[in-house]
Amino acid sequence: MNNKEIQLEDVIQIIKEKLNSGGTVTFTPHGTSMYPMLRNGEDVVVLKKPEGRLKYLDVALYRRSNGDFVLHRVIGFDKDSKYIFCGDNQFHKERGITDENIIGVVTAFYRKGKHYTDNSLSYRFYKSAWEYIKAPMRMLYSAHRMNKSINIKKKR
Repeated sequence: MNNKEIQLEDVIQIIKEKLNSGGTVTFTPHGTSMYPMLRNGEDVVVLKKPEGRLKYLDVALYRRSNGDFVLHRVIGFDKDSKYIFCGDNQFHKERGITDENIIGVVTAFYRKGKHYTDNSLSYRFYKSAWEYIKAPMRMLYSAHRMNKSINIKKKR
């Protein structure tokens, strides 16, 4: 079977209709922002329409105001109830995402044919570990960037 890659922009209306009618949508995301949970072009995610507001650590597909589609994790909430998102492999927080931006929430994913739901023990363990590892990783990354900046200044 020959799988043809298509752009989300080309099928977004179909995806929204499917999700709004209570169905699910399965696709292979591309990019490295959600690594190690999702591997670029290899793993498959299952989306459904959120039931109410997203929860802390949910992974959702949303559309930025510039039209880009993004699959990232909820890491917090602003005072005005807007979401704060960040990729698992990123440190930049994206603020100001509203419920209107949300297309679907990840309920499961497949890696090498193995099915993981958002309630599976291994995925819950990953989310817990990610919470504890993210802060020290951010500090190490900041220290590395600062060190790099100091070294560049010394070379001048």
